[in-house]
Amino acid sequence: MRSSRIRTIRTTLTTTAALALVLLAPLAAPAAVPSPDVEATGGGEVEAAALSWSDEFDGPAGSAPSSANWNFETGGGGWGNNELQTYTDSRENSALDGNGNLVITARQDGSGYTSARLTTKGKVQPKFGRLEARIQIPRGQGIWPAFWMLGAQFPNTPWPDSGEIDIMENVGYEPHIVHGTLHGPGYSGGNGITGQYMHPQGWSFADTFHTFAVDWQPGSITWSVDGVAYQTFTTADTGGNPWVFDQPFFFILNVAVGGNWPGNPDGTTQFPQSMVVDYVRVYDSQL
Repeated sequence: MRSSRIRTIRTTLTTTAALALVLLAPLAAPAAVPSPDVEATGGGEVEAAALSWSDEFDGPAGSAPSSANWNFETGGGGWGNNELQTYTDSRENSALDGNGNLVITARQDGSGYTSARLTTKGKVQPKFGRLEARIQIPRGQGIWPAFWMLGAQFPNTPWPDSGEIDIMENVGYEPHIVHGTLHGPGYSGGNGITGQYMHPQGWSFADTFHTFAVDWQPGSITWSVDGVAYQTFTTADTGGNPWVFDQPFFFILNVAVGGNWPGNPDGTTQFPQSMVVDYVRVYDSQL
């Protein structure tokens, strides 16, 4: 078990089941919190959600993301999943692009790989609200981008008791699918409470930007992609195990290379591979 995150290979839905999930989830899931510029179709403006915090990644090309918001986690050793990358704080692996984006880049370095992993621990730790990021993910066998959260008491409260909310994960061999998962005591690793969303046209999520979000309330979390809700988990879904998500959490953005779930890069994988983050925003939250 590593100090920050555990992963094992997950059981995934079939394509047919995934499509059914996409089609049915909007009927069952609560409506997403509207963005401030959305108007009701029946006339009149929907009450705007209050922006609690955001990072729009404005700044000169080649500069580091704001140290007021982000920490760097560095090092290698597999990160508990037999991953291959070494995380660095180098601008080669994470930098603003001068166009309002944060770019996290995985590179091949001889026989190894480098990348970046950024967290908001101790700096931005929301509790409830709508949490979202607009991201263009990388592509390729063995590439594993993620936008996720850990409970603010980690590591004093060890994983998985600290809780983990995976807002978006993708493994390169499934370019048209993203995953959303909860990990907690009694439901972690391969037994996490998980679901997936398939691109409506079956296209790769790496082709363009998409907005990945959770609407988080006491006892309930709903996942969405581009405003389409695809799953809701509540206290009833933990199988009688503790629900550990009614507390502050911090964000993590990273691109892993290889590991138990995605498998390792092969001859088809091209480097460098970059995850481009337009923004991270928090609405109606207790910060």
